[in-house]
Amino acid sequence: MKQLHRTDLFGWSEFNPERNLDFYSVLWVRAEGNVLIDPLPLSAHDQNHLRQLGGAKIIVITNSDHCRDAFHIAKVTGAALYGPESERSNFPITCDHWLHDNQAIVPGLVAYQLQGSKTSGELALVLEQTTLITGDLIRCHTAGKLCILPDAKLTDSVLAKQSVKRLANLSGITTVLVGDGWPLFVQGGQALNALADSL
Repeated sequence: MKQLHRTDLFGWSEFNPERNLDFYSVLWVRAEGNVLIDPLPLSAHDQNHLRQLGGAKIIVITNSDHCRDAFHIAKVTGAALYGPESERSNFPITCDHWLHDNQAIVPGLVAYQLQGSKTSGELALVLEQTTLITGDLIRCHTAGKLCILPDAKLTDSVLAKQSVKRLANLSGITTVLVGDGWPLFVQGGQALNALADSL
């Protein structure tokens, strides 16, 4: 796993040829137990790295299309699975906990429910008020510039755009770590506001 913009954050990725971009996963290292977000399969090197960093206590899945390798990693690490409450009835795997809008998962990590994306209850996460972690709706196909899923993939374009604008109204965002595409380690708030203004 690679060090991100903070000493307690790590990430790993997998290139997707069909979409011509990287899929990303995030690890937050914390004394009370590490948190994985939308975890992709781990290489042998990354499995060892995760063990060295203390394993995982919690795995957060932002939407039903981002289960990725969460179930397997939970079995290996003993981590509890957290998923979006609004997708509970048809979620591909059983979670230990279901997350609601504006819910603190652990101190410093808050879930926000998005409306109108391609799944009914997709979550975005805000870490300590500065780092936005997204699943599918907000993406970065071109370095430094955020975008959203195309209208054809959205269940409700108007609600999806309102959700983006709601996140853009949060103060203090400096970094945006997307599930699909390039991370924005600096000026993430400006890029998020530029996206909201363009919708």
